Amino acid sequence: MYLDALEFLEEERDAWAPFEALASLSDEQLTMPVDGAHGWTARDLMGHLLAWQGYALAAARELAVNDTSPTIARTDADWDARGGEPINAEITEAWAARPLAELRQAFSEQPGELRGYLTVVPETRWLKHAVHERWFLGQTIEHYADHEADLRAILGQLSETAPG
Repeated sequence: MYLDALEFLEEERDAWAPFEALASLSDEQLTMPVDGAHGWTARDLMGHLLAWQGYALAAARELAVNDTSPTIARTDADWDARGGEPINAEITEAWAARPLAELRQAFSEQPGELRGYLTVVPETRWLKHAVHERWFLGQTIEHYADHEADLRAILGQLSETAPG
């Protein structure tokens, strides 16, 4: 358990920082499949992270004004009912349909927006609430860690193919 929101927010920010390198990739690089990342493109990884981070943002907005979050209940029930594979496939498809400019904008704005909302959510509703704390960790810090190898594969392959 975290002692305060600042501790969580600093750890989340540090965990997100390596992924910011994706924003500097060209449009062409964003759409190149990478073998070591489940065949994902950098765009796929960005969309995947944004989707789950977006659920955390929606939950933070709800918890800023209520004791409960319909988003947490809904995403947990969907995961339990269908599992991750179909959900993540839908996420990949949905983000692939969005313009790259929209992806880039969300990638630059959403992480800060999430942190901003978490600063106004009473700690008793997320950080000092064991279930909610675990859920936010799963959507952010732990989720980022789950995809560090994908990030390394993407950046490694793209640096090998970069003109130089």
